[in-house]
Amino acid sequence: MSSTASRDRLRTVAVRGVQARVSVRPGRGRFTDAPPLLLCNGIGVSLEALQPLVDALDPDRGLIRFDVPGVGGSPLPPFPYSLPTLTSWVTALVARLGYREFDVLGLSWGGGLAQQLAVQSRRRVRRVVLAASGTGSLMVPARPAVLSKMMTPRRHRDPAYAARIAADIYGGSMRTDPVRASRLLHAATRSGPKRGYYYQLAACAGWSSLPFLPLLKQPVLVLAGDDDPIIPVVNAHVLARLIPRARLHVYHGGHLGILTESDELAPLIERFLDDTTEGAHD
Repeated sequence: MSSTASRDRLRTVAVRGVQARVSVRPGRGRFTDAPPLLLCNGIGVSLEALQPLVDALDPDRGLIRFDVPGVGGSPLPPFPYSLPTLTSWVTALVARLGYREFDVLGLSWGGGLAQQLAVQSRRRVRRVVLAASGTGSLMVPARPAVLSKMMTPRRHRDPAYAARIAADIYGGSMRTDPVRASRLLHAATRSGPKRGYYYQLAACAGWSSLPFLPLLKQPVLVLAGDDDPIIPVVNAHVLARLIPRARLHVYHGGHLGILTESDELAPLIERFLDDTTEGAHD
């Protein structure tokens, strides 16, 4: 176990009758009183999948990770949810943990949640990082062969299958080392019940951030790989064009670059979160 992982406080928290497995790393040193960074994961994977990024970030920065209800170690919620409903619940979860203001980083599916948090909980969210993210139902889509593989949670349950399709759906370094995807998805992560995966898919059905992106007040860092089969890089340019205070960084890599190239990208994220040249949002 890494030194950063050993500082995390893992527990189950109930908010509005819905339980979630949560990992909290309190800030220390210069981050003692700073807003924590909330990490929102991709679809179908538990909070452990983000460990490579966590290990690359400043060990003193406060972090919050959680398993979406029905995924990983979080029990299924009593009913399906929409992205705005989940956003309200996540904001209440962070408040239950004792934080009024926070930064948010969303990876892939979690990027949609991060965008919704930025507009729906704008008084709580200070800064936003969008990694391998798009605008939802209205975006430049992946090829049908890629989308078809995303419609089921099989890659999260079958290591051999995950390795077999990794190059096609994740791109980047997975093209030369597809077994790496299997390690990332299976080494320490928990998949949870299949229904939880389908709840996540359904939450974004018909959802799009395009109408509200120009309304975002926060500084936003958009990270995108130049070889991302799931979220083609053109979608990052759309995000950066429509968000008033966005910065775009295109890296050489694929959909999971924030995990596979975390040593390269974590310092960029740190500088963005610590930047004081832009004041807080209104």
